[in-house]
Amino acid sequence: MAAQFGMRLRKGAATTAVAAAAVAALSASQAPGVTVDDHGRQTASEAKPAPDATAGDGAATGNSPYYTDLPPLNSPNPAPTAGATSTPVAQGAAEAGIPATVLDAYKKAEAELRSSKPGCNLPWQLLAAIGKVESGQARGGRVNADGTTITPILGPELDGNGFALIKDTDGGKYDGNSSYDQAVGPMQFIPSTWAWAGRDGNGDGVKDPNNVYDAALAAGHYLCRNGWDLSVPADLNQAILSYNNSQDYLHTVLSWLEYYRKGTHEIPNGTGSVPSGRSDDHQKANPEPSPTPPAKPTPPSTGSPSPTPPPSGTPGTPGTPSPPSSPSPTPTDTVDHLADAGTAKLTAMAGDAFTKKISTKAVTKSGKAVGKVRVRFTVVGDTDTTFTGGESVATVVTNSSGVAVAPTLQAGEKTGDLTVRATVVGRVLTGLDYTATVTERVADSVVRTSDTALTCTPGGEFADQAEVKATYKGAVADKVAVTATLIKSVLDPTENDKGPYFKDADGKTVRTLTGLTTDAKGLLTLPKLYADDTAGNFILRITTAGGATLNIQLTVAAAGSSASPSPSPSPST
Repeated sequence: MAAQFGMRLRKGAATTAVAAAAVAALSASQAPGVTVDDHGRQTASEAKPAPDATAGDGAATGNSPYYTDLPPLNSPNPAPTAGATSTPVAQGAAEAGIPATVLDAYKKAEAELRSSKPGCNLPWQLLAAIGKVESGQARGGRVNADGTTITPILGPELDGNGFALIKDTDGGKYDGNSSYDQAVGPMQFIPSTWAWAGRDGNGDGVKDPNNVYDAALAAGHYLCRNGWDLSVPADLNQAILSYNNSQDYLHTVLSWLEYYRKGTHEIPNGTGSVPSGRSDDHQKANPEPSPTPPAKPTPPSTGSPSPTPPPSGTPGTPGTPSPPSSPSPTPTDTVDHLADAGTAKLTAMAGDAFTKKISTKAVTKSGKAVGKVRVRFTVVGDTDTTFTGGESVATVVTNSSGVAVAPTLQAGEKTGDLTVRATVVGRVLTGLDYTATVTERVADSVVRTSDTALTCTPGGEFADQAEVKATYKGAVADKVAVTATLIKSVLDPTENDKGPYFKDADGKTVRTLTGLTTDAKGLLTLPKLYADDTAGNFILRITTAGGATLNIQLTVAAAGSSASPSPSPSPST
């Protein structure tokens, strides 16, 4: 979580009792699925760690320390209005205040997620709860006008000494540490997570974890991944645990979530309170005990020979230091490179899901498979193809066979080749690139939706417009490119220079239309047709991407003419 916040007040028995009472008081109106046990500790139904919740799997904070203060007993209601700062308020109302810029960032993030991921149902109060627990609302709102923290907020070194072991992944770009990662900013993202979860929330073209707008939007997207619906208690719990994999963390965030739901108000930047208790306080309050000095030996009785001291430096001799033990290498440390694990050709039509998945294997220099290694898959290049759920990055842990299988790719609308790069999280190794191809949408059949004859008098306009429907393998073919051409004959597909025609935006004669596409139902209504003075039967040819064709007969005849049009030819593929 946060950086060094100065001197900490130690919580005694009285504080613990107050905290337990606070949770008990809140329990009656907690979020669904939240209860309090006999000891005043919050519990949550189905609150199991998410599959990707551990630091080793890319938890947002790397399971860094966090603030443990619980909401006060006093309800924040009624919350004072924004202009009523001169009126003294109760402790609960004061604690419910959120610095103006920070509060604005949370609400803007909620609005963006409501539009981009409406099924997530992210409440801004959840971002506020996490922001309170992670950084005390950016240290009480110490941010400048654009939302960037006045001084960096850094968590402790994740060097494995009481915390997770996460070696440097950003070259110190965000945390200034080129040896180990540290959680950064008001929402406490570790650099390896920010690399893929980072967002530009204030529109300045930069993804900055120290900016509360960027960090809040990134946190929202992080909580909304995996198709989670945060209005469902089980999904809410999973999402929070994926942020920091601790049941105590879950309980604390849920307490603040419910507290903020009861009412909050805006306070000036820099005037918010900063919590005092942290989850790592016990490590500072209870350091490792110093070894007890050995008792002095009792002098031997007269006449008894003194024992001969063992040679200096003999192993096991008191006072002889043991040689330092080398830490065992982690699975990640043993990986030499990534190898393809039998990935098939990756091709999908625009808008469709790829039927094949990318499989990557982590191996040692000798070719031995390595399990429990985080592999990050990143969609790179100018493409709108993503993994299922809309994310361009996914982290997967290798199984016992050393294989990591990426999530399903969802093709966007941009066609052509794209690259998916696999890299090892926590190691600087050459990535393994996979090429995926998105092809244009196609149809294998196109038919008219009506059998009404299309007729017109010379020099007039056709009363009916032709409508067609495209399908692919029997299913609706939407957004498929269509070309309409008035041709000379079925055997001569060149453009006709007489007979029926379309008009362009300037009213000029056009006999070939391109850039047409079917709608969501696979339908296309062609523009109105006109006729010159030439009478007779003519052919309008419809061609779709994928090669489906349809010939539609048009008849131009004088009024009262006995000539009857022939039915439109059957569609051909």
